[in-house]
Amino acid sequence: MIITIPTTPYSDQRPGTSGLRKKVRLFQRPHYAANFIQAVFDCVPGKPGASLVVGGDGRYFNREAIQLALRMAAANGFAHAIVGCGGVLSTPAASHLIRLRGAVGGLIFSASHNPGGPDEDFGIKYNIANGGPAPETVTEAIFARTQVIKQYATLDTPDIDLDQRGACRLGDMSVEIIDPVADYAALMETLFDFAAIRAHRQSGFSLIFDAMHAVTGPYAIEILQRRLGFENGSVVNGVPLPDFGGGHPDPNLVNARALYERMMARGAPDFGAASDGDGDRNLVIGRGRYVSPSDALAILAANAHLAPGYAKGLAGIARSMPTSAAADHVAAALEIALYETPTGWKFFGNLLDAGLATICGEESAGAGSDHVREKDGLWAVLLWLNILAVRRLSVDALIQDHWRRFGRNYYVRHDYEGIESSQAESLIQALRAKLSSLPGQAFGSLIVKAADDFAYTDPVDGSISRNQGLRILFTNGSRMVFRLSGTGTVGATLRLYLEHYVAADGDLAMSLSDALADLIAAAQAVAELESRIGRSQPDVVT
Repeated sequence: MIITIPTTPYSDQRPGTSGLRKKVRLFQRPHYAANFIQAVFDCVPGKPGASLVVGGDGRYFNREAIQLALRMAAANGFAHAIVGCGGVLSTPAASHLIRLRGAVGGLIFSASHNPGGPDEDFGIKYNIANGGPAPETVTEAIFARTQVIKQYATLDTPDIDLDQRGACRLGDMSVEIIDPVADYAALMETLFDFAAIRAHRQSGFSLIFDAMHAVTGPYAIEILQRRLGFENGSVVNGVPLPDFGGGHPDPNLVNARALYERMMARGAPDFGAASDGDGDRNLVIGRGRYVSPSDALAILAANAHLAPGYAKGLAGIARSMPTSAAADHVAAALEIALYETPTGWKFFGNLLDAGLATICGEESAGAGSDHVREKDGLWAVLLWLNILAVRRLSVDALIQDHWRRFGRNYYVRHDYEGIESSQAESLIQALRAKLSSLPGQAFGSLIVKAADDFAYTDPVDGSISRNQGLRILFTNGSRMVFRLSGTGTVGATLRLYLEHYVAADGDLAMSLSDALADLIAAAQAVAELESRIGRSQPDVVT
């Protein structure tokens, strides 16, 4: 029986770069999650008779939200729902499933790399029919709807068993509980040379994959251990837990420190990797060699043709603006287009759909291709394994070879977390007001060539996105970028990106601290970081 429940709007339901993210206890307020889900459904065309994909990363409140969403989907006229068993479905697997099944879209319950637990974070993201995150036009419409919502529709029915594969019904809607791994694993076998990877493994190549007690555990166990034959135990922390085992499922050098230390120690495996809460980010570390996400994107693009799924070459490469220009040098060498977009995977969707780009990446450990419309952590790991299996080089040797060919982009990201929001906004506004006066100014040995607030015009639909990050470019080719992150739930995170390029015939062996020392000092001076936010050092360096 369909019931209509009166409600009143919440003012704080504007989606960020990856959906609506808040603390769990905020989502547990009366009608809070239901309001947002109804607003999403109100903005979805073609619901009657349509299929909807539903899943999440297994974090705290995941099951309750999925039960609510399924009852509401049935009440809103969807004909069919496809749900990952246990409520688990990685973000890239959800994207693939939307495309594979011709669904009208999907609800993904995740806060990605944010921590989980009753006092931590939760999120709801809507992906459209191409499998990608809803574009700004859709998220703005959803937000507008949340501000006027007066009621939502649901069913008065008990919960269904999410742990039993098979079919059941909720009202007039059929619900299919599926193996969350099978379709995704089958897709990976079409893209990569599993036989070559197995042969490399049989020659003695070893790996460790840290699933961080997040969603990729079952995927990695099935693909890496069962299908590729890596030893049992190669996947660690492989059981998804509602609180991610008390850890922070962000694969960076702070939260994946144990993996880093193991890979830097004597007797380390040849290859180490990790993925995040919902499976869309990745960390790669070779024995004795950390790989920055920006270098990783460039190396994957330069060698993608070695994998069967990309043997015909790339149509183009796309990167987010804060990501280093390492991939630009690859695009130039391959004589293909390079697209620079704002941060947020949704900006890659049009390029991929139009066939303008094949591989995309961003500096926050995200890379993917046109196989789905999301970044994909395990896909990136498999592409690395395919490349290493063909080239028979260590990770360190592959990186050194890449720098000798393309030069090196010395690059780092500094995160200043938990800043009081008004302080962060004040800093950005003050810096934005300075931009026009910066060209020609000197900061130590650095002279500003240009400064702007990045704006992007989509080459496919002509849409314009403004205020996407403050860029300061120097005459020696160095640059810095300031932007506020849209993925946190408390306060604000200021992200500072620093980059210095050295050509292939230059000094490729400097330490990051030496290569970027002048830029770090210039950033402190130009943004007045210490006086404005009271920080002389970042909280996280990646």
